[in-house]
Amino acid sequence: MNKSDQMSFLGFEAGGVDKPKKTGRARQTHPVAVPTAAALPIAVPVSPAVANAQGVANAQGVANAHAMAEAPAAPSLNLAQAPTSLPTLPERPLAMTEPEAMAQALAQHPDFKVLRRLVPRTDYGSLNGQATQRVIVLDTETTGLDSKGEKIIELAMLSVLVDAATGAPVGPVTIYESFEDPGKPIPPQITEITGIDDSMVQGQRIDDAAVTAMVQQADLVLAHNAGFDRPFVEARFPVFAGKAWGCSFQGIDWKKEGSGSAKLEFLASERGWFYDAHRAQVDCHALLQVLASPLADGQTGLMRLLAGAEQTRYKLRATGAPFEAKDKLKSRGYRWDGEGRVWWCSLGSDTLLDAECVWLRAEVYGQRSARVQLEAMNSRVQYSSRSGLLTERAV
Repeated sequence: MNKSDQMSFLGFEAGGVDKPKKTGRARQTHPVAVPTAAALPIAVPVSPAVANAQGVANAQGVANAHAMAEAPAAPSLNLAQAPTSLPTLPERPLAMTEPEAMAQALAQHPDFKVLRRLVPRTDYGSLNGQATQRVIVLDTETTGLDSKGEKIIELAMLSVLVDAATGAPVGPVTIYESFEDPGKPIPPQITEITGIDDSMVQGQRIDDAAVTAMVQQADLVLAHNAGFDRPFVEARFPVFAGKAWGCSFQGIDWKKEGSGSAKLEFLASERGWFYDAHRAQVDCHALLQVLASPLADGQTGLMRLLAGAEQTRYKLRATGAPFEAKDKLKSRGYRWDGEGRVWWCSLGSDTLLDAECVWLRAEVYGQRSARVQLEAMNSRVQYSSRSGLLTERAV
């Protein structure tokens, strides 16, 4: 499920997507009457779409064709003057009516961008004995947002090897997908978003043994907004708690990469794909293909997240921040914790943490001495509902 959240492209938060719909339109042809030696009309179908696909917008020719089709029969010809063969119509490459040819023609025009339906890949080529790491790409659909009271209704996982040198997926993709009966009615708004209703999950149960066996082999579990998915699957399957996790939503600075949004559908569309979102397996395929694509520095998203799994992530709480600094903190990407009554942010590296402390001292605390609270989380704790190591730091 693509979940609503907020994001600062300093490495903080984000979320939410809409579902595109496509409609088709039937192609029509128009008969053109051609006189013969015996003055009998012959109907030859000519499609205006063919001319359009060639980039020949001959509106006058189409109008003439209509006029000929609607005109009375041509007068008889003198056989002595009659042509020995039918008039030759200009050849038109009918292959250009094929959707892919038309798409290629449009893609070359600066005023058009062509999106193709995302095709799931189940094999990324042969292995050549290179060093690899196994990654699971995961997505859930649930009855709601709160992992403490809501339930999983669909789980999908793709397990694939990643070349340690290039960051590219290699070999076959192992796929697991299953519904699960939550033991209560699925809310109408969830059915509207996902298309999953009570009849689809009735009596269904995710196979615990199959999930455990698959997850045990993984070096890293990835999700787009892992802060949502991880608490749900950890509550249902204990095996996830011992695994390193990465988040393609927070773990990559998509704004820095030149993207206008961190939403998965948006990222896919930037790479030329559209798909029917809000179902677990297709969301996984979309995420895997997005992460297999190169980023601005040539690295794949998979490589970036595998490297990030070795880093500690920090939750910084700006304790004692003056009230008048709230607008600065909010615009910086901090979020308000109403229960703890403190502004906080999430930082993905020691470098970002150091820079943030410098900013806080200058912009929030007015160069006076202050101490902030840090929660250090490694990849086996981050994005879970479990706490990391709590410390304080002077800024």
